[in-house]
Amino acid sequence: MSAPTADRKATGVFSPSRAEIPQRTLRTDRWWQSPLIINLGFAAFIIYATVRAFMQKWYYVADYHYLTPFYSPCLARWNAAEQSGCIPESSHFGQFLPDVWWLPYAAISLPFLLLFRLTCYYYRGAYYRTVWQAPTACAVAEPHATYTGETRFPLIIQNTHRYFFYIAVAISLINTYDAIVAFRSPEGFGFGLGNVILVANVVLLWTYTVSCHSCRHVVGGRLKHFSKHPVRYWMWSQVSRLNTRHKTYAWITLGTLMLTDFYIMLVSSGAISDLRFIGA
Repeated sequence: MSAPTADRKATGVFSPSRAEIPQRTLRTDRWWQSPLIINLGFAAFIIYATVRAFMQKWYYVADYHYLTPFYSPCLARWNAAEQSGCIPESSHFGQFLPDVWWLPYAAISLPFLLLFRLTCYYYRGAYYRTVWQAPTACAVAEPHATYTGETRFPLIIQNTHRYFFYIAVAISLINTYDAIVAFRSPEGFGFGLGNVILVANVVLLWTYTVSCHSCRHVVGGRLKHFSKHPVRYWMWSQVSRLNTRHKTYAWITLGTLMLTDFYIMLVSSGAISDLRFIGA
């Protein structure tokens, strides 16, 4: 790794006070293993989610009202002649988006969900270390000669995370509504494996959302005396407990989102039948 040019102020491992060694690191353990696994996990989700978002089919099971979260809310106009766009029964909030191949049916929600996770405190730390290698691991030199933090574009946008949190709450409410609506079958009330998956996914999404650092600040931030606000203190305490496992929920929900979508895709395409417990 070459040293920074003289006209740039050196920082980090390139600072004049640091020892100069030709190796990137003297570590002999598998320090690269964790970043590699994280990158593979991110890549798997991004590829799967992108393919499914633009596939524009097999997202809804009409008999049981199963709607995948990748297509919720489904807002593309239904084209009966071409059998494209959002199936009318799957659109609970209207259809006002054009039905074009380059626009996901849930184009209103997906960007905000992406930005909520992209600006998440845990995800930031994860992809800073793995994708941008800043740094990849402790005692491993990063390929950047200077450090500006989140004070310049584009990283200054990370400070908008608190606002995306509110939108994520609204979308979680929509996902909850989708899960409740799915308890209908041709015979009335119905309950199947798809319901179990949808409800579990929603519960975990709520857990990830409310364990967010922004939620912790919303319920208990800027309070000078917890004793004067016992309800908010209790809420802050509960969110703080969840917050300690925010990283775990972040990864679990990536998996449950793909599992939920994959199951609904299989049922919708006719590859498998939904396992029903109540109602045909």
